[in-house]
Amino acid sequence: MSERNLTQDHSRHELDPELRHSLEQQKGVEVGQSRTHARIEVELKVVVLPANSSEHARFRLQGITADLSRGGCRLILPHPVGVGDVFRIEFASLQVPVGPTFARCLRCRLVREQVFEAGFSFFTPIDLQQLDANGPAGPAD
Repeated sequence: MSERNLTQDHSRHELDPELRHSLEQQKGVEVGQSRTHARIEVELKVVVLPANSSEHARFRLQGITADLSRGGCRLILPHPVGVGDVFRIEFASLQVPVGPTFARCLRCRLVREQVFEAGFSFFTPIDLQQLDANGPAGPAD
């Protein structure tokens, strides 16, 4: 292969039209599948623990929700959590009568010093009817 071929930029329009259409369709399906539940922006106190009961003493993080849906949540935490790890999330607010739930961390990023945003996917959807009935909640209890 020539050096020119290695460094040559290919624009989106130079792709085979059938391949480009297939990629665009896959992207649309992926985006649609990633948001199966409506998100509610709400601040609720949460506690995040390792999923294994034998590791509960290892750490306990207190944070708040940035948003919440039946299928997952976005949390603001003081320390990072492992992407791919499973956690037990306890909602410490009386506004949402949801018991502890297990969730996998899908992403975690540094927002600023000692502030991390983490996205979680619940293993079992939670019931948010109580929250919906009360409307958007204010600051955490």
